[in-house]
Amino acid sequence: MGDAAAALREAARKLSDISDSPRLDAELLMAHALQMERSQLLLNLPGLEAPLEFSALVERRQRSEPVAHIIGRKEFWGLDFRVTSDVLIPRPDSELLIEEAVRLFASAHPQRIADLGTGSGALLLAALHEFPESRGLAMDASAAALQVAHENADALGLADRARFLLLDWTSADWASALGSGFDLVLANPPYISTGTRLSADVASFEPHRALFAGAEGLDDYRIIIPALGKLLSPRGIAMLEIGFDQAKPVSQLASDSGYHVELKKDFGGNDRLLVLRH
Repeated sequence: MGDAAAALREAARKLSDISDSPRLDAELLMAHALQMERSQLLLNLPGLEAPLEFSALVERRQRSEPVAHIIGRKEFWGLDFRVTSDVLIPRPDSELLIEEAVRLFASAHPQRIADLGTGSGALLLAALHEFPESRGLAMDASAAALQVAHENADALGLADRARFLLLDWTSADWASALGSGFDLVLANPPYISTGTRLSADVASFEPHRALFAGAEGLDDYRIIIPALGKLLSPRGIAMLEIGFDQAKPVSQLASDSGYHVELKKDFGGNDRLLVLRH
């Protein structure tokens, strides 16, 4: 196809209309096509030729397909996760849950961790990576998503400390099936209202079941929060990711269930995380 540097410039130009990070997208696609890490690509760029398949990858991105789906992977908390269209792509904002967990459990690591709606397994596996003495149990209503999480646990060498359960929190007595005595409960549930218009890369390629939660985006919080009493140990902490405009209603749900609530903002200054304690 010719000089890789020139191909990257042209790809970034083509992607500028559909991406907030066209150059990064182009570099990740080129690295994937060349079967190397992005750092290797940048280091050796002057002497590289663009492979023929690169243009096809760029065309897929031009049709709004997420880069993570095209290359089949996404970095989260410095770890490499396999992703498919069956799971949400892990977002940098969700790393706030792990950051806060590391801070709050600095002196005494959680012995048992639960992850509600695990998807790719990113939250649970990142937590287990940080807490080498912990064991985790993750649930998801999608068997396909759990298969991805299983594969990530194996690839990261964490399968011996992670269990995955096919379980839907809309089913009766789901919390009892999950168990009790968790020192840390992590959850990034669906929280988008059904009337919200999403970008094409999300609306067309990511699983709607993991995105939408009723007219107010609160349906799943109304199920999860009342059940936390069965899940948490006496000194346990729950961390719930929320939408940028949901701090007040979700905090009220938690307060009504008897929890002390602490709000944390993400890297962009948006309300993103609620920390719940008994």
